[in-house]
Amino acid sequence: MGEPGPDFQAALASGVTTNSTHNSAALSDALAAELTQLRGRDLERTLKRTWNRRGAVVETDQGTSIDFSSNDYLGLASDPRLAEAASRAMRDHGVGAGAARLISGNNPEHEALEEDLADFFDVERALVFGSGYAANVGTLSALAERDDVIFSDALNHASVIDGCRLSRADVHVYPHADTAALAMLLDRHRASARRALIVTDGLFSMDGDAAPIVDIVDLARRFDAWTYVDDAHAVGVVGESGLGTASDAGLHGAIDVTVGTLGKAFGVAGAFVCGTATLAQFLLNRARSFVFSTAMLPAQAAAAREGLRIARVEPWRRDVVRDNARRIRSTLEQIGVDTVDGEGTAHVIPVPLGDDGLTVRVGAGLAARGFLVGAIRPPTVPVGTSRLRIAASAAHTSDQIAGLGNALAAALGR
Repeated sequence: MGEPGPDFQAALASGVTTNSTHNSAALSDALAAELTQLRGRDLERTLKRTWNRRGAVVETDQGTSIDFSSNDYLGLASDPRLAEAASRAMRDHGVGAGAARLISGNNPEHEALEEDLADFFDVERALVFGSGYAANVGTLSALAERDDVIFSDALNHASVIDGCRLSRADVHVYPHADTAALAMLLDRHRASARRALIVTDGLFSMDGDAAPIVDIVDLARRFDAWTYVDDAHAVGVVGESGLGTASDAGLHGAIDVTVGTLGKAFGVAGAFVCGTATLAQFLLNRARSFVFSTAMLPAQAAAAREGLRIARVEPWRRDVVRDNARRIRSTLEQIGVDTVDGEGTAHVIPVPLGDDGLTVRVGAGLAARGFLVGAIRPPTVPVGTSRLRIAASAAHTSDQIAGLGNALAAALGR
């Protein structure tokens, strides 16, 4: 192409810059109006800083706080052994991987992590992704296409929802954990599709309840469907040796595709897909979020391997998480606070408040008293179901749990 002509140059000189400024202002005005609406409904999010994490104790802009909002279930996020493993790998391999793994970014630490994951979860092979979001979006959109059908629980994680949408399959959402409704949908829609997937969270991150894995596996067998479980909040904690919700239901090995995370119980970041060697090789070729993403830091993979090792050799951490979850529920009961999951036992403990503004105010009141608790509002949860989300960790002490109870009672005005 040649140089721009005089007409273009004249137009540029006479107004393009002004139009650009005008368009930017219009964009900012439109977005500011939407933010004002969110703010007025108590739905605007802002970033809050935490640093110097030591177990459940963190520093914030308001001072030292006890963190009951993180997903550091086994208390490994600040474990010095993970930091040392990362430091060694950084000295050996540098910082960044440099490229996607299919180009030149495949590091021995990535392969060693996948071998350790396959061994930990007793599967043929695992494939590592940069995040749980990337794992779900990439895997679901690779496994299902236009001629396929997906049956998805109504309370599945946002990354699962987006993965289903990107697949372009016919998606049917069944009411939360309602396997009778799922059976009806399968009966109505399975026969007309090439492939069928039943997709569910394992442990639901905002309600603390487990998927009805036994019934789902039974339906999958009856209707020739694949099973897909996002077990991010269960792996490392739930089931025999922390193998997840299927193991807890006595069905380890019965799930076709299991997605887990390294950023919760195992204390680091990233995610993985477990299954057959064929599944992993297929995703390596077809999961766009894997193919077109720079590989995770080798140091991150090394730290995750150490997290897996500790989770295996220190099973007492899982026992402490469960004990602390029971202790938190008992403390809430003593101050007259109900939980969404009633008689639940999981390490995710939701406290229903309903009103968005009240949820924000109670969360802020807890923070002012030195306790970080998630104030969860739409769109993370359905409208009208705003709640506090308390997460139990092996790092919490009895005194910290008692302090949380006192702070919550005060924040609620009880």
